[in-house]
Amino acid sequence: MATASKQPPTDAMTSGSVRVEIFDQVYNLRGSDADYILKLAEYVDGKMRAVSEQTATVDSVRLAVLAALNIADEYHLLKRRLEKPSAEAQQRASKLASALDEVLQDTRRTG
Repeated sequence: MATASKQPPTDAMTSGSVRVEIFDQVYNLRGSDADYILKLAEYVDGKMRAVSEQTATVDSVRLAVLAALNIADEYHLLKRRLEKPSAEAQQRASKLASALDEVLQDTRRTG
């Protein structure tokens, strides 16, 4: 599991350094939100560990690439879902558009 510790900012950095451990490797990362960086590191660490349990490879670079592909797949599935309105949302939008058309037609007749 990823771990982290915050380092105080130095003159060379405007924000603090965050020390994270991902798949038993330590990385010093800079960013304005140490908690968010830790959350990302934990997620990547979890993905790498899940991939390592499902494959026979012990090559950490290969595991990192496979984990990255899994994360990219999740991202693109979520992106596709957000970009494509659900059938329910489309049906509701159609009903609302019809209702608006009726109101506008009534307003034109009486106005």
